[in-house]
Amino acid sequence: MCPLPSHETLVAELRELRRRGLPGLRHCTRDALREAAVAAGLCTGPDDEQSGIEELLGAAVRRLAGGHPVRDDDSCDPLARAAAHSFGIFAARRGVPGTDRRKAAAGVYGVTTERFRKSQEHDVVAELAAAVLAVAREAVTGTAVAREAVTGTAVAHRIGAAGEPGTAVTAAPPVAGVPARRPGARPATGAPAGRITVRVCPIEDVRDVDVLVSSENTYLEMSKTFRPTVSGALRRAAALRDASGEIVDDVLSRELGVWLRTHGRTGMPVRPGTVVATSSGALAAHGVRRIHHAAIAAPVGDGDRYHVSPSVLGEVVRTCFELARHESEFLSLPMSSICFPLLGSGRGGLPVETVARRLLDALRAELRRDPSWSVLLVTLEERHARLLTAASSAR
Repeated sequence: MCPLPSHETLVAELRELRRRGLPGLRHCTRDALREAAVAAGLCTGPDDEQSGIEELLGAAVRRLAGGHPVRDDDSCDPLARAAAHSFGIFAARRGVPGTDRRKAAAGVYGVTTERFRKSQEHDVVAELAAAVLAVAREAVTGTAVAREAVTGTAVAHRIGAAGEPGTAVTAAPPVAGVPARRPGARPATGAPAGRITVRVCPIEDVRDVDVLVSSENTYLEMSKTFRPTVSGALRRAAALRDASGEIVDDVLSRELGVWLRTHGRTGMPVRPGTVVATSSGALAAHGVRRIHHAAIAAPVGDGDRYHVSPSVLGEVVRTCFELARHESEFLSLPMSSICFPLLGSGRGGLPVETVARRLLDALRAELRRDPSWSVLLVTLEERHARLLTAASSAR
């Protein structure tokens, strides 16, 4: 396993690189960046070191943007956009002097250059260093780095404004007709294309399914790892651990935290139906590519119980498919399988019969639109599986 540098060392190297810009990379201290690029499988030696580090930084900036292309417009996450300006990752900024790059990054936040230098720039460099480490760790655990160039032009439109019902955090183009199965896509184990398969098992035990859907509250705060919920189980299973088994990177919760900060939603609820995509952390070793976090449960009273509107379930299904299609096309992730739990049937209090009907209606509509997808429904209860199977067979 390739060694990974410390976050502190990466921050120091990135600060120097910010001053010089990418054309000056060969004149910068870059030991830590080289180690991360080698770990990510992006370079092997001196001949491809510079291109590998640049590719690593591009992947890290996309990660800050939630996994979608980084564009120089207001629809882009400000942290990712500022990082792309600061380091000259936007093609138009590559050879621009450091003072001008800093001015453009400050403009993203609407502050003076000096204010940005003393405040936001520290966050931009620190978060980029964390994203570099995350990209490298995922490669070590088996997740391929998406190699899509960062551009300064829009390549897709938003599904909707962040926080609106049914909104994903990345964009997706409209799908015309029924596309063919994507090259390299894998069918879900035991789940044929165009069919809904029901299985009794914990969702964290699912293998070789591209997307696992997690049920979250509207604050996008995942359950504690010891709680017997879908959210808690996925958080626990995706966490990266050291040799002693201690968690060293709470991947899913950390990435959701980045999304909340960049969208100005920390400590604030999003609209029910919002879907946020993260990496799969350690679950990449199980053949899982992405986790889609569906905000469906609104806290009630003192937060000891939740309310889930049945209509949100259909919105979530549609949005998860839109987001998965986007990731398949724009992130070079050939995906064709998705797994849903019984969303809203836990502390949300919806009857399983209601959840089954809503989910199945929405899933059938998606499979009519694109029958190349495989769908897996999982539950821990045999009786719920029988109910789902019966409802799925009923036309």
